[in-house]
Amino acid sequence: MDIDGFRAELETRLFIEKEYIVQEFSMIDDDQEKFELLGRFNDKYKELIKRLALENGIDLDASYQNESNSSNSENLSYEQIILGKTMNIYEKLAEELYEKITSID
Repeated sequence: MDIDGFRAELETRLFIEKEYIVQEFSMIDDDQEKFELLGRFNDKYKELIKRLALENGIDLDASYQNESNSSNSENLSYEQIILGKTMNIYEKLAEELYEKITSID
C-alpha cells in the first residue's frame, strides 16, 4: 500500500473511532471522564497506524524509500513519514471531538 492509500484508510478508520467515542460521550456525565476521551482518541490514532502497518506489511522503523529521494535527503522512517502525512487528519478529528466535549447543550 502506498502512503496515500495508507492515509485514506487511516482517515476512514479514525473517523469511525471518533464516532464511537462521540456515542460514548453522550453516556458520560463527569467532565473529567469526557476529557479523558481525547486521550483515548490519541491512543486509537497510534494503534491504528500500527495495525494498518502490520496489515500491509510495513515496517514502521524501516527507512522510507521512494523515487524522489536524493542522496542528500534525510533518511526518515516509514513511521515518521506516515505521522507527517496523517497528523492533519488526527488534528481535525480531535478538534471536532474537543468541540463536542466543550460545547454547552
